[in-house]
Amino acid sequence: QVQLVESGGGLVQAGGSLRLSCAASGRTFSSYVMGWFRQAPGKEREFVAAISWSGGNTYYTDSVKGRFTISRDNAKNTVYLQMNSLKPEDTAVYYCAGNFVRDPHAVATMESEYSYWGQGTQVTVSS
Repeated sequence: QVQLVESGGGLVQAGGSLRLSCAASGRTFSSYVMGWFRQAPGKEREFVAAISWSGGNTYYTDSVKGRFTISRDNAKNTVYLQMNSLKPEDTAVYYCAGNFVRDPHAVATMESEYSYWGQGTQVTVSS
């Protein structure tokens, strides 16, 4: 069983930055594809970013490209989401997700591809 715990959310003004962290338990974190999703009030949860377990491949939804950066530190069992130039429309609960994969270069963008989820952390961007 893998447990994921997000941190780093909060209230920030538009144009500001936040860095989310997701700490994972378990010895096989380095073999997990990791992703970030978000859910705004009244909306479906949506994909934000993903990173392969090798760290060599990343993928972003169009609305965050150039502003958000996903990274991971396998030695610390942690994945990060650096969010810059935040906009009010980025306001949401952000969830970390993970799944074991054999391909070190694989990324995953669909909720159904992830087996493990964190509890979420609130990000609020004021205008």
